[in-house]
Amino acid sequence: MSVRSILRRFLAVVPAALLAATAMTASAAPEGVELEGEAAERIYARLHAAEDAMPIVAIRPSPAPGLYTVELEDATAYYATVDGGFLVAGDLYGVSGAGFVNRSEDLRAGRRVEMLAAVEKKDMIVFAPEGETRGVVNVFTDVDCGFCQRLHREVPALNEMGIEVRYLAYPRAGIGSEASDKLVTAWCAADPRTALTRLKQGRPVEPATCANPVASQYRLGQRMGVRGTPALFLEDGRMIPGYRPAEALAAEMGLAALP
Repeated sequence: MSVRSILRRFLAVVPAALLAATAMTASAAPEGVELEGEAAERIYARLHAAEDAMPIVAIRPSPAPGLYTVELEDATAYYATVDGGFLVAGDLYGVSGAGFVNRSEDLRAGRRVEMLAAVEKKDMIVFAPEGETRGVVNVFTDVDCGFCQRLHREVPALNEMGIEVRYLAYPRAGIGSEASDKLVTAWCAADPRTALTRLKQGRPVEPATCANPVASQYRLGQRMGVRGTPALFLEDGRMIPGYRPAEALAAEMGLAALP
């Protein structure tokens, strides 16, 4: 066979091989997954081949040259090399003369802001100040949790300082538990704020059911990294795990006490 014939055969085969390789590289990402650039597509294909259940929502260049951020549904971030051959778990810190900046937490905070913005206020139990609202804190709560009960006793003081408290349901024992049923009762009561307060005080409330957001808010809390209650989220997406007295919480929000 002549050299020319061999070349003709080779050139006829190469396009098909390239198409097959491209199909493998650009693995079909589900709608809604953000992939920035060809490298992100390669990384997605490789990670998806290794673990097809990995709940990836975005792959984009990270602040660190040579690494891509792999973002999951719960706002967890991993960092992948450009070829997808290595995956790094842990937070990414920026280093400067001023110190260290947790760039991973910045990413998580941004995602939390987006997640909370998607929750309608009417689906929360809201304790608002009578006057000007100077700040908002979103709280994933249970009714039987001791620290949730302590935080609830701080709500009047928070309101006096102009802080609006927006409650979301997070039954620690899971959906279908007794705690979950109590939260459903609060959300379905004619006066949800009074019902929630009574339940946190250990006082009886007539059981009630209705179409309610308790299960969806519980799942949202899981995606946002809630592992215990109360879990507090500020307007900038920062997470404060656990109880804070009113004045300490206001300080963390950058709000001085009113005279």
